[in-house]
Amino acid sequence: MTLGVRAIVHDEAKRSVFLVRHTYVPGWHLPGGGVEPGETAMVSLERELQEEGNLEITAPAELRSLYHNRSISRRDHVALYLVRSFRQTAPRLPDMEIAEAGFFLIDALPEGTTPGTRRRLDEMFDSRPVSPDW
Repeated sequence: MTLGVRAIVHDEAKRSVFLVRHTYVPGWHLPGGGVEPGETAMVSLERELQEEGNLEITAPAELRSLYHNRSISRRDHVALYLVRSFRQTAPRLPDMEIAEAGFFLIDALPEGTTPGTRRRLDEMFDSRPVSPDW
């Protein structure tokens, strides 16, 4: 089994979430990535948020769901965390991996937000049933 992590980084005061647009795949996504050998899921989540958003988790993240990501492989799973307490050390500037990144209002997501990202946000904020599949 392969495991990835994703985070809904939620600024409750502004009712916004952090999204990234990669240089190598279309669409806006929740930040995250693969769990590397020897890492725990939480260490991976902390590393990915730092790399993709200059974000530091300042209180425990909450594991919300585990999904099967059939579009990647029959063995791929994604752990989704809710991060409510964080700080951004600097704006995330574009580079070879990240074309754009930033906070967006939940009810005004950017054009090109992926269907999987939209489904996860609907499950979290619109009381939609949680799917077992990404």
